[in-house]
Amino acid sequence: MIVQAWLARAAAQRGAHTAIQTPSGECSYERLYAAARAGAAQLSELGAEPGVRVAIELPAGLEFAQALHACMLLGAVAVPIDLRLAAPERERIAAGCAVRVQAPLQESARGALARDQPATHDLDAAAVVIHTSGTSASPRPVELSYANLLWSALGSSVALGASERERWLCALPLSHVGGLSIIVRSTIYATTAVVHERFEVDRVMHALRAQEVTFVSLVATTLGRLLDEGLQHPPALRCALTGGGPVPAELLRRAHRAGVPVGLTYGLTEACSQVSTTPVAEIGRVPCSAGPPLFCTRVRIAPDGEILVRGPTVARGAAAQDGWLHTGDLGALAESGRLRVSGRKSDTIVSGGENVAPAEVEAVLEAHPLVLEAAVFGRADDQWGEAVSAIVVPRPGTAPEVEELRAHCARSLAPFKVPKRVVLASAPLPRTRSGKLLRRELR
Repeated sequence: MIVQAWLARAAAQRGAHTAIQTPSGECSYERLYAAARAGAAQLSELGAEPGVRVAIELPAGLEFAQALHACMLLGAVAVPIDLRLAAPERERIAAGCAVRVQAPLQESARGALARDQPATHDLDAAAVVIHTSGTSASPRPVELSYANLLWSALGSSVALGASERERWLCALPLSHVGGLSIIVRSTIYATTAVVHERFEVDRVMHALRAQEVTFVSLVATTLGRLLDEGLQHPPALRCALTGGGPVPAELLRRAHRAGVPVGLTYGLTEACSQVSTTPVAEIGRVPCSAGPPLFCTRVRIAPDGEILVRGPTVARGAAAQDGWLHTGDLGALAESGRLRVSGRKSDTIVSGGENVAPAEVEAVLEAHPLVLEAAVFGRADDQWGEAVSAIVVPRPGTAPEVEELRAHCARSLAPFKVPKRVVLASAPLPRTRSGKLLRRELR
């Protein structure tokens, strides 16, 4: 199916409206469309054409958005690359790309695509290649189509609403689906994406307090940092959409007490970001689950507890032979259809024949007032097979007793879930740029 290009449509309908706002400047839809047409002409001269992969190696901001939309106007496949990767890692990702954009494209209208040249998207065609965050293995490429992106945006709007005054703050990496989808769906809605190159707590606090931000995408770590900094009752915020892994219940209660409306979401790259999301009517309460599946997305739980996903947001080739995307995540569905995520299937600790979900133990540890963050994993043990072990980072200026932390866990958890060993650490836990815990680096 062929549809009008999203940027062309936004420029025609809301040309003067701000498309992208960054700390260094902003850009209207009319200007972004002109810049993207000029960039598309430049990419074409470099050998980009429909179906050809183009690596985008630019910081998050206006130039990145121009290059992304230039690819889309051409029908080339955009491959965002995380600039924080080591050079050999970037080279591996870019190896299959015919063109590499490592400097801003031209913005001059000279040589731009003709204004009367139809600007369309083929919904069946590949739009972007996103690499997974690599929490449990090396990053893998996932090819997402225009249809995947469109259905994801439509499903998100059904769950959360989409006012024409929306201003969605993105401080997530644009090389990952959670960040990139904010730019894409804002274009589909013809609303504003407020883009920061990285999460910096002072800049995000300022945006939430003074720049009429209505949505922000966070992970548990960044939500905690904002609350620690004193965020309370952000004036225009409708939702702090938080995902990227289980979110501790105590953190959600802190946000509720501070007047920060939190919505939980669960998703993954292979499903083009969101799979389930707290409905807009429930935002502002203390959420207890990631909500029901998005519009036209189906979720079921396998006999072993694995979350399975089906629907138009699932990347082509990502589903197994049974037609379902096997996510590798564990969870449960309530009678209401709301999804509760408990952790990664591969992270499960088998201790004395009992299954232990690390995320459950981490949530209890992080509810302790002296604990900043915690990581739980299994260590080989002659008696238990795997012994539940924890690394705890205390809050600044505190020194919790190890036995008190174990006793704290024992008050909320079954004995086999209580860590046999707790180690205090001064350095932050290893995480991906999107905030996910790199558990494999703890072993």
